Amino acid sequence: MPAAEIEITAIPPLSPDQVSLLDMHSVLNVLNVLHGELYLLGVALGDEEVLRPALARGEGIRRDLADPAAALRHAATLGEHEAAVLANVEAALRAHADKAGAPEVAESVGNIRSVFQVLGVRAREILARARAPGEWVDVPIEELRTDFRQIFAAIEKNSHGRYRIIYNLARQEHADYYIDFVIESDNQRTVSLPLLFKDVMRDLMANARKYTAPGGTINAGLYETAEKLKFTVQDSGCGIPTGELQTVMHYGKRGSNVASFRTMGGGFGLTKAFFVTKQFGGRFWIRSEVGAGTRIRIEIPRRFQAMD
Repeated sequence: MPAAEIEITAIPPLSPDQVSLLDMHSVLNVLNVLHGELYLLGVALGDEEVLRPALARGEGIRRDLADPAAALRHAATLGEHEAAVLANVEAALRAHADKAGAPEVAESVGNIRSVFQVLGVRAREILARARAPGEWVDVPIEELRTDFRQIFAAIEKNSHGRYRIIYNLARQEHADYYIDFVIESDNQRTVSLPLLFKDVMRDLMANARKYTAPGGTINAGLYETAEKLKFTVQDSGCGIPTGELQTVMHYGKRGSNVASFRTMGGGFGLTKAFFVTKQFGGRFWIRSEVGAGTRIRIEIPRRFQAMD
């Protein structure tokens, strides 16, 4: 008998700093990936100090994400940050020219550049949300599908060959993730959604991948009707203990069965998903079973005016 689905209706109040970090959660995740790639590049070059300026710059941005005004400034000046980090990378390669041609060095440099491409998308979205908080946007279905394919490609690239992400079940090997993401709407051309909700979908699907072992499956669907925006994501991962389904939504909480997982997240992806859902007047359900996976289901009334 499958686990019962429960509706989450409330979480403990959040501080202003926590709300800001929720808003910047996907950026924090990408910055953590950048930190990891810079560290790996230093190791590959045999000099863990050579990229200290770039690492320090990333640390400064991460610290500032709890301050909404500072986070917006960083989003607006991302080009300057990218130029400074890549200049440090180029200087490191010149300083260790004997190792600059190694395959692992080239891989890390390529990943660092791809991380900045993702950060560029995030920065533009943050600035757009700041100009029109709570606004819904019409996105072509094919554009949204391509956007998520690019995100998954970046996740795969940053795995350094540990796994692949594929979309054809017949091609799945033992270390591959199979992802099935269906996007539909009544008009079959565009989907109308709050811009912030793209973050929620990204975070929940990244969470599903993170807590599912290679060889697992992630199914997701987005469907817009005249009345509702509906999103569901289901994985075949480790699941959440039944008694923790309410508290795992709390800020900074994870399931007790994943304490040993290496993660680059901030521990509040589910908190953000719930917070944003309620911000737009929606409802949030979860079903999970240890060893069998987790299912998150969200419904948001179409064109609901978000609260400040």
